[in-house]
Amino acid sequence: MANARVKWLEKLQFVGTDSTNHSVVMSSQDEQNGVGMKPSELLLVALGGCTAVDVVTILNKKRQRLTSFEVEVSGTQTPEPPWTFTHIHLAFRFRGRDLRQKAVNDAVKLSKDKYCSVSASLAPTTQVTHDIIIEEDE
Repeated sequence: MANARVKWLEKLQFVGTDSTNHSVVMSSQDEQNGVGMKPSELLLVALGGCTAVDVVTILNKKRQRLTSFEVEVSGTQTPEPPWTFTHIHLAFRFRGRDLRQKAVNDAVKLSKDKYCSVSASLAPTTQVTHDIIIEEDE
């Protein structure tokens, strides 16, 4: 079972701690409280992090020589409460030596369809799309 704890610090500032005792500061984004991440954007970070772990693990197993990797995640929310995400887009940017397009595509697909629990949790209600950019390292 996954566990997390969120503790109120002051005003609209909180600290979230996971089951391995790693923490992140969260807050509203007004003048008095903008000291941490927006809780809703933590969902985007969670999706990016979940898929990044999967993709790097899969590419390492496929012996792909990755030198740099980044996932940019953007989301569209409804204009009214509860401001649910209706669409999330991931831009995967790979850099490496002789990266095979098929290996990269397969890694992203496996993460989305099989391994990433965050992606699977969002799938029933949120459209998730992606782009893949591969750059050759010199």
